[in-house]
Amino acid sequence: MATAVWAAARLLRGSAVLCARPRFGSPAHRRFSSGATYPNIPLSSPLPGVPKPIFATVDGQEKFETKVTTLDNGLRVASQNKFGQFCTVGILINSGSRYEAKYLSGIAHFLEKLAFSSTARFDSKDEILLTLEKHGGICDCQTSRDTTMYAVSADSKGLDTVVDLLADVVLHPRLTDEEIEMTRMAVQFELEDLNMRPDPEPLLTEMIHEAAFRENTVGLHRFCPVENIAKIDREVLHSYLKNYYTPNRMVLAGVGVEHEHLVECARKYLVGAEPAWGAPGTVDVDRSVAQYTGGIIKVERDMSNVSLGPTPIPELTHIMVGLESCSFLEDDFIPFAVLNMMMGGGGSFSAGGPGKGMFSRLYLNVLNRHHWMYNATSYHHSYEDTGLLCIHASADPRQVREMVEIITKEFILMGRTVDLVRPGASCAPDVASHSAERATG
Repeated sequence: MATAVWAAARLLRGSAVLCARPRFGSPAHRRFSSGATYPNIPLSSPLPGVPKPIFATVDGQEKFETKVTTLDNGLRVASQNKFGQFCTVGILINSGSRYEAKYLSGIAHFLEKLAFSSTARFDSKDEILLTLEKHGGICDCQTSRDTTMYAVSADSKGLDTVVDLLADVVLHPRLTDEEIEMTRMAVQFELEDLNMRPDPEPLLTEMIHEAAFRENTVGLHRFCPVENIAKIDREVLHSYLKNYYTPNRMVLAGVGVEHEHLVECARKYLVGAEPAWGAPGTVDVDRSVAQYTGGIIKVERDMSNVSLGPTPIPELTHIMVGLESCSFLEDDFIPFAVLNMMMGGGGSFSAGGPGKGMFSRLYLNVLNRHHWMYNATSYHHSYEDTGLLCIHASADPRQVREMVEIITKEFILMGRTVDLVRPGASCAPDVASHSAERATG
């Protein structure tokens, strides 16, 4: 017994000694954090006594290549079987605002807000969300100028349910009067919010497309004009859907799924299904090719009463200068994407660590040299038959002329000094398209 007590006391004293730290002075020397332990070993050599690491090996079976299958009705099925518990599946449709030349402008915008509402099988959006919740799923719909996407992310085990739900949402929407009226209110609110936002980038993007491709294809309004909100009804929507929501204009795409399983689901739920607007008859599809026109669009707005706090929004002029680039199908698409990153666009100005984007050309040549410039960012928009390379800048209204000259100079320098990106050289001298928005307050 005495021996046990003595051993316990010794352990306690030993632990106390090990844990004790001086109240003053430098901390005790830590052997393994000091560089003096192995002073003569370079960083390129392994330390002696350290076990050799064992890395995971790849058997070569998972190559993550994209597989594509075209079904009898023209629907294409594409997939990548990446490892993971969850999958993302979507139906992408070759439709959007660029195809609305013969329709009321704003139909695609309406369909985006109406997505995942009641269908032939689901009485409300809540039922759809509850069905997805059983598989840990979420849903979303996004429309652009040339593409509409209905997408769901959920557990891979619920793939059949997900494809069945997507097919019902895309092909059998009810489009009730109540849903259309709610959509009118949502679109009206979004337009009001767009015009009152301190960040002008969405509005400038809309304006630069309208100026560059005036009254054709990607230059048509992406947002529903105010005068068309009350005019769009079920008949107008069905007329548009009948022409553009056809199998040969659709792709069922999935990531994290087995290709054969996805093809099987497509045949089960998307082949032979008659849509809510009836069997397709004579299809009248707009096949117009984008025509670059160039031009100038200006908007002046009083923003003095928009600020939510006591500090008013600064009085600024925002400009966006754009040049025609290339489509994403051309070989020059990758050089243009690299050029956009070099100038200061995309991820180079996203949230990140200190100094991110500080070595882009717009930062070094513009923001770093002209303290009065509030913003200088590059954007690249690319479509099936054209593209647009833009620079967005902001400054005090009294310095608009100098700001435009500086941005124009960057386009010219881009063509003269970037040897690896040759497409910029051919279009840099032709600075034709420029849109501006002046915020006064």
